[in-house]
This record gives sequence, structure tokens and C-alpha cells, in this order.
Amino acid sequence: GQDPYHGDGQANGLCFSVADGIVHPPSLKNIFKEIESDLSLPIPESGNLERWAKQGVLLLNAVLTVRQSDAGSHAKKGWERFTDAVIKTISQEREDVIFLLWGGFAKGKAKLIDKKKHHILTSGHPSPLSANRGYWFGNKHFSLVNEILLKMGKEAIQW
Repeated sequence: GQDPYHGDGQANGLCFSVADGIVHPPSLKNIFKEIESDLSLPIPESGNLERWAKQGVLLLNAVLTVRQSDAGSHAKKGWERFTDAVIKTISQEREDVIFLLWGGFAKGKAKLIDKKKHHILTSGHPSPLSANRGYWFGNKHFSLVNEILLKMGKEAIQW
């Protein structure tokens, strides 16, 4: 993601995730719709994605803070250097990481990743604007991630 949700009480520290009891923002609704279509799983009541993080999914925004009701307000203030370093370090220190790069901004991070050591899946962003133009729905990233993991002898993610 680019930066955290900027609505009151929405952001919980994980990209696309919201605390229990918070209405699902549009991008998260579209993520859940894709999971429902891809894996035939019901849309969960909670938008809290900590369950994914506990399975090893790193949900990282490029910018880690935002002013309330002001999307992008903390962009280009230094966070990108830090989060780019996180991506580079993961790429250098690990092998067979599956990177999901959603949207043009995220796709730009591919240059930080060693494509010979890792798997990169790209698609449009799950935001309504991109999703409704046909760039998100049908990417099947959730089943693809699990296929890759199983081929490597690892456990599938319980999305």
C-alpha cells in the first residue's frame, strides 16, 4: 500500500487492515471479494488482517503514518527510504518470498527485488477506481500464493 487508511480509527498498523468493528474500507472490501471469488471463502466480518500477519504475511505500506482525513500527507518525508530498505533487506536476506505488488506505485518497488530469488505477482490496485476498470478482480493472487507455497513444501495461507 501507499499509506495507512486516513479515516478516524481505521489504521491498525498493517496495510489494508482495520481494527475489529471498523467498517471495511472500499479497497479491503474488494480484497475480500477477490478472495471470495478466488477461493470460495465467505467475506469475514472483521477487517483485521492480523491473522495473515501471524502466518508470515508482511502487510507493508510505503509510508507508515498519515494525517487524519488527508491521504498522502506524510509522503516524501522519509518513510519511503525506510520501507524501501525493508524490501531490499528481505530480498537480499531471504529466498522464495512471494511479493504481491498491487497498483502502479507498488509495481515500482519491483526494482528493489531480486527476481531470480523471489516470486513477484502484480495486478491493479484493489481500490474501486482500479478494480472497477478490470485491473484487480480475477487476479487470483490468493490461490496463486498458496500454489507457490505448496510447491515449495510450505503451508498455504489461511486467507
